[in-house]
Amino acid sequence: MIGGVDRQRMVIVGGGIVGTMHALEATGRGYEVVQLEREVAPRGATVRNFGLVWVSGRAAGRELAVAARARQRWEEIAGLVPGTGFRANGSLTVATSEEEWEVLVEAAELPDATERGFELLDAEAARRHNPALTTTVRGALLCRRDAAVESRLVLGVLRQWLAERGGYRFLPGREVVDIAERSVADSTGEVHGADRVVLCCGAWHSGVLGEILADAPLRRVRLQMLETERYAPELTTSLADGDSLRYYPAYRELGLGRLGAQTEVATHWAAQLLLVQRRHGGLTIGDTHARTEPFPFDTDEAPYAHLLAAASALLEAPLPPVERRWAGIYSEVTEDAPDIYWRQQLSAGVELVTGAGGRGMTMAPAIAEETFL
Repeated sequence: MIGGVDRQRMVIVGGGIVGTMHALEATGRGYEVVQLEREVAPRGATVRNFGLVWVSGRAAGRELAVAARARQRWEEIAGLVPGTGFRANGSLTVATSEEEWEVLVEAAELPDATERGFELLDAEAARRHNPALTTTVRGALLCRRDAAVESRLVLGVLRQWLAERGGYRFLPGREVVDIAERSVADSTGEVHGADRVVLCCGAWHSGVLGEILADAPLRRVRLQMLETERYAPELTTSLADGDSLRYYPAYRELGLGRLGAQTEVATHWAAQLLLVQRRHGGLTIGDTHARTEPFPFDTDEAPYAHLLAAASALLEAPLPPVERRWAGIYSEVTEDAPDIYWRQQLSAGVELVTGAGGRGMTMAPAIAEETFL
């Protein structure tokens, strides 16, 4: 109740970045928010990724427009909540061969290259922009729009800010076991009624959501990543290798055939190199893509060796020891989905929003905005 006026109430199910951005958007619009999360501490895809706000590789059209809007919102949010670790550091997609360089030249001439903030840099200019690069690089494509946040910290600092602002409660360890019109019941037996319920379930495709999602155009993707100890040189940008050109849809119509085949390990693991330096100096390095379930419970060393070798090929100084390795799972829409993520009205006042895939960290602020349009 504010000034004698009842506030609308929203229940958000899911404590990842998509759910938390919904909480941020809802409180900003005057809602009183309860956010439920089945884990007692962050363990899902949000804390297991790079923390990259990645505009450069997005598909032309709607995907790029949503990513660009989200990038703008991230900067606005960082002005309110500095602890997110947001930094507009940009990225370099680095060519180590003449063939990769030729594709980068094409990319710099895309019709929307200016919108992406693309600038083609020869080897000397690339090393001036990021002195940590090895002298053997052929050149790089700079994307000034790319940015990064601290993935292991961002959820906690956003929740703390929301709690201090008021009108927000976060309830961890609460798995939703029943969904009804404008309400959900959690595993403690408590029923949470609201004007609106938004389910941001991420890779949770089972439990009460199993039957609901059975025919949805969604799949789960497993990745493997690692983090090193502190790397003494400062990386002024995030980095991507030539294999990332094969992965991101922005480059799909370019002459990728000239790149030749990937190595056997990279092909098997659908591997590309992305690398970002954390605020504490360590390097987050990844990643791989597996889409066939059931996923194994353990991790494999072959893709880690490949990724470390790919990272070493871009950097002048030797890599520090690996400090930790992990696997993660996220939910993404399939190729036949009607949009870049999945939105479904389940009943009056109850909506499902999921399937952003590896774009979730980038696009979450804009996805949350679209819920209120």
